[in-house]
Amino acid sequence: MTTRAKRRLAGIVDVIVIGAGHSGLAMSYALSQRSIDHVVLERGEVANSWRTERWDSLSLLTPNWMSRLPGYRYQGGDPDGYMGVREVVDFVSGYAVATSAPVISQTTVVQVTPAGNGYRVSTERGDWHCRALVLATGAFNVPVVPRLAEGVPAGVTQLTAMDYRNPGQLDEAGVLVVGASATGLQLAQEIRHSGRPVTLAVGEHVRMPRVYRGRDVQWWMLASGVLDQRIEETDDPDRARRVPSPQLVGSPERSTLDLNSLRGQGVEIVGRLAGVRDGKAQFSGSLRNVCALADLKMNRLLALFDEWAAVNGYDSEVASAERYAATDVGAAPRLGLEFGREIKTVLWATGFRPDYTWLEAPVFDRRGNLRHDRGVVDAPGLYVLGLPYLRRRKSSFIHGAEDDVRELSVHLADYLDRTARPQLAAVAV
Repeated sequence: MTTRAKRRLAGIVDVIVIGAGHSGLAMSYALSQRSIDHVVLERGEVANSWRTERWDSLSLLTPNWMSRLPGYRYQGGDPDGYMGVREVVDFVSGYAVATSAPVISQTTVVQVTPAGNGYRVSTERGDWHCRALVLATGAFNVPVVPRLAEGVPAGVTQLTAMDYRNPGQLDEAGVLVVGASATGLQLAQEIRHSGRPVTLAVGEHVRMPRVYRGRDVQWWMLASGVLDQRIEETDDPDRARRVPSPQLVGSPERSTLDLNSLRGQGVEIVGRLAGVRDGKAQFSGSLRNVCALADLKMNRLLALFDEWAAVNGYDSEVASAERYAATDVGAAPRLGLEFGREIKTVLWATGFRPDYTWLEAPVFDRRGNLRHDRGVVDAPGLYVLGLPYLRRRKSSFIHGAEDDVRELSVHLADYLDRTARPQLAAVAV
């Protein structure tokens, strides 16, 4: 038996990657290319979050031709389409097979603690030891629900976007969807199409057309360099990482989904949910200003695309420049709704956050956020992947993992070269 096999049998490897989603598997590929001994621990199966924590009709916000990982890319017959849940599972699972990723599935990590010059990773199936650790569990583990949810009357059903699967779960009465990023708009549209009255509470959002000048807007984002913008180039990195996801939907029609289209479909648009009092939902009166700001930012982005096309000789290859109607919020958006009578269900589309409750290391700030510098965590040999704007604007997209993994794997390999490998007998004790 080789030394590596003996070490693996004893639960000792150089690197452990936690999470067999696209980011974890991309890092596994990079480590294999460098012949670095590692395993990928996964609580369920490959692409587990896509298998178990997504609503039925969800599709990617990026066209299929953008779906690629190191050494692997989309090869299907619909490059301009958008993968649904099942297709994403198949794509990521296919990558794991194609790269022979050393995934150990059905292995839930319950605790990670520093140990010697590395980490002890305790799972429900035993302990592992490693010199370097990669957190690739994603950014969307726990739904973020505001505290004012506590004031919603007991008779009103509350769901998060992680709980929701389809409209059949819901009461036939009115639904309040809170949050106007991609998730909120998609769910509001789907529920409205089921015949239920829907009210959408709108806060800060990013408006964006699905197709601009004949090309998918994500083509423009990639070609113009917007998706490659690095976090160190931003004026406020913390703010950049909190920007909402754009109002997009992936559909065969490549249709634009925005507040105007939702109003045309019968969804009532109101301001941000500001409070819950005496059985009533109270909405902010700033809706008009919030929408005007989103319109302004969209037009600035489109102007950037136009300038890029002119400078790089693309004007003759795409359609003419265009602008879109300003968001119409109506004459007087309502400032309140009564729970129970008008609203029987609240669907929180208010975002997610990572879950590192099992990580016992001094690497969190006073707000509980992981301290890291572009994926290099504030602890020896600890790395994180898959977070929004980790290194680039595209970091949380499937195709964004490639560049981040390439750079972080170089840092990780250098770290391993500079640290001693523990003796087998010493760790086994």
